Parts: sequence; structure tokens; C-alpha cells
Amino acid sequence: MPITLYYYPASPGPRFVLATAKAIGVDIDVKLVDLLAKEHLKEEYLKINPEHTIPALDDNGFIIWDSHAIATYLVSQYGKDDSLYPKEPKKRARVDQRLYFEATTLFPRFKAVAFPLLFLGKNEVEPDKKTAIYEALGLLEKYLEPTGWVAGEGATLADIACAATASSLLASGVDFTAFPRTRNWLERCNREIPGFEETNAEGAKQIGQVLSSRLPPNALGL
Repeated sequence: MPITLYYYPASPGPRFVLATAKAIGVDIDVKLVDLLAKEHLKEEYLKINPEHTIPALDDNGFIIWDSHAIATYLVSQYGKDDSLYPKEPKKRARVDQRLYFEATTLFPRFKAVAFPLLFLGKNEVEPDKKTAIYEALGLLEKYLEPTGWVAGEGATLADIACAATASSLLASGVDFTAFPRTRNWLERCNREIPGFEETNAEGAKQIGQVLSSRLPPNALGL
């Protein structure tokens, strides 16, 4: 039986999972759940994930949601090695910390801007929410300083997660001029993480176009 991913391409989390599966060579059957059409609130999906979040994964009856939990499960269960998610405790702790950064800081600050535009009919960004995005990117820039990667000497799950969100910010009009390491790192993720550009670029472009269409010019710029 195929592994099924409940997926919406404009959202960074589902792209993070799909890119992880691609990087480790796991075939995924993708089932679209349209957030804008509120398909995640239908009874059929609530039976799969009562929290009604996207993504969710069904691996032959084993159902799990939250992109970070799914990605770490896929690598632990199907990865040919531990390069994306090291087993050595200190290396894994560093990757976990950066995954938590994406989950608790980088993505929520993107969501705080995107959600009102997508679902509440807003057409402006509150200044403090815009400032918070740039503060999060400043932290990401610091994380990249030692090696050019988020959590170690090479690409890990932390890079895939952070890049899915950071690329969405870039596509939405956030100014990366002050974050040259982050800009260069995104380009390197596209080149060096197998399947990342293929699974991420179009979705990032989609969310960028939608958000940009609901804002005045340069609303997210410096």
C-alpha cells in the first residue's frame, strides 16, 4: 500500500514533508486538501486528523500529523542513513533545536502575516508582525554563520524545514538584502538537497503570488 500524504502545496509544512520523502527516496501518494476551500474541516478529514491541520500522513494505517513529526518519522523509518537526522545525541539535539525554531518562531511569524490575508480579508500587515519576521530571519542568518547550513556541516531536516518557510517569505516579498547568507543558503538548498527545488519551488511561488496580490506594493519590504 502507498504512503499517503494529505497535502496543500502553498503551505510550507507539507512541502517540507514532501521534500524529505524525495530526499530519502520514499514514494508518496499525495492527496490534495484545499485549505482555502476549507476541505480540512470536512468530516472525512477530521476522522484522519481531529486537529484539522495539514499535513497528515497515513503509512498503511499508521496516521500521524505535524510536519516535523512526520519528517523525523520518515527518515527514522525509511532513511538509508542518518545524515538528515543524526543519531548521535549532540548532533540530533542541534537539529531538533533548529526544527523547534522553525516550528515555534520562523513559521508562526510567517503564519501571523499570512493567515489574516488568506482567511480574514485583511489587506495590510501590522508593523509588529512585519518586524517579527525580520527578527526571525536575523536568527536564521546567525545559525548559518558557522558552516553555511542550519544545524551542522551539511544539510539536515532543519535545513529543509527552514528553507520551505524562508522561500515562502522570499516569494511573498520579504526583503532578504540584509540576509545574504540566507539567500545564498536557499540557492544551495535548491542545488544540493535532492528533490528540494522540485518539491518546493512551485508551492512557494503560489503562496507568494496570493499574498502579494492582497497587499500594496512592497508591503513586506524594508
